[in-house]
Amino acid sequence: MLKQSLQQKMLQKLSPQQIQLMKLLQVPTIELEQKIKEEIESNPALEEGHEEAQTDNEMDDYREENESRDDFDLDQYISDDEVPNYKTYSSNYSADDDETSLPISMGKTFHDVLLNQLGVRKLSEEDRVLAEHLIGNLDESGYLRREIPSIVDDLAFAQGISTTDEKMEELLLVVQDLDPAGVGARDLQECLYLQLERKPKFDPNVKLAKRIVDEMFDAFTKKHYDKILKKFEIDEEDLKEALAEILKLNPKPGNSIADGQRSAQTVIPDFMLVNNDGELEVTLNARNAPELKVSREYNQMLKAYSANDGKASKEQKQAVMFVKQKLDAAKWFIDAIKQRQHTLLSTMNAILEYQYEYFQDGDETKLRPMILKDIAEIVELDISTISRVANSKYIQTPFGTYPLKYFFSESMQTESGEEVSTKEIKKILQDVIAEESKKKPLTDEKLALILKEKGYNIARRTVAKYREQLDIPVARLRKEL
Repeated sequence: MLKQSLQQKMLQKLSPQQIQLMKLLQVPTIELEQKIKEEIESNPALEEGHEEAQTDNEMDDYREENESRDDFDLDQYISDDEVPNYKTYSSNYSADDDETSLPISMGKTFHDVLLNQLGVRKLSEEDRVLAEHLIGNLDESGYLRREIPSIVDDLAFAQGISTTDEKMEELLLVVQDLDPAGVGARDLQECLYLQLERKPKFDPNVKLAKRIVDEMFDAFTKKHYDKILKKFEIDEEDLKEALAEILKLNPKPGNSIADGQRSAQTVIPDFMLVNNDGELEVTLNARNAPELKVSREYNQMLKAYSANDGKASKEQKQAVMFVKQKLDAAKWFIDAIKQRQHTLLSTMNAILEYQYEYFQDGDETKLRPMILKDIAEIVELDISTISRVANSKYIQTPFGTYPLKYFFSESMQTESGEEVSTKEIKKILQDVIAEESKKKPLTDEKLALILKEKGYNIARRTVAKYREQLDIPVARLRKEL
């Protein structure tokens, strides 16, 4: 049976300026200059420099143009992701004379570094192609996670290259000989052994470390030290020295290259916090306040075309439309940048007020429970907008540089009924584990009991969850000799 019904639905049609603002809110300071550079390159009506004052007549003309325009192409400002509703505010923008250039590192990828090394090896063209294919199959940690026969099949079916498992094993040894040591390993055991192979062969600690990794790897990973002592008939001091050699190794050698490239992109904070004798003040990094203006030349060009409007040819009318579109886009972009600054500052100031006690000295136990909704209600913006601001943004404080996401956490009640941040509980958990005896680490059950004694009544499974979130291993794996 068919049913018909009427529904009323309120929809908000977003302006190109609003869409641009949402996109720009997601961009951290370190990427903003590149975004602006791209916009200037694509729009000749947008220029760097101080924005020139407009006369009342020019402002009226601009308003009339915007009121009558409905043909702007949104595709260049929005992708397929869902656009939520939110409010925008005009901003009180003031120019800043500080330098606005920012360093953008164009570091090579992990695979590029390996391919460059391969380039100086003496290989036939066929072997080089096969070795490059092996490098292409390494994950970002530097491991070969796929089986050699599968790679051989891929080469045969996808690229029409015929080879053997033996040939690929031979070329894998070439890849494993590249730097950093450990790349091309198929598992952690092989990765550690490859690194030990590069160490001095006559060092007794290295010799024992190699035997432990080769013959007693399972006992080593489970910290069953008694089995290792019995197997090799050594004392605890010998074992301690050998374990120290193993612990110096890198379990993810590929990351050492990726991290090296990332280190060139030093985190540039979006906000600066200054404590003036207890008075806290937040400012935007000057790089968030670029000097942009609309091209005077394009404005004059539009006036010239408009003066001949009555006798304009088809080509001239098309030129007028093109110039108007570029001018509108430039003005919208400039305003979106200003609104970005205002939204960033109002959001950060709300976070500052909410966590004022914490920002006085950086004591983690003073962090209040805070979720996106709390800040959204203060600044009267949508939760998704606050999420965009918090994502990939950093603040520099007297006690370190932190991502904004760090200040958000869920709440939990103590036995006395007080609301506390889960970050506070995690900090206490971290401190308790730091002070435990490493010869007899505390189990999750024991940690839960200690927290209960401190007034935090949480279950063992919750302790396990927090411990994992802090990247702290289970008690057995924290054990030391």
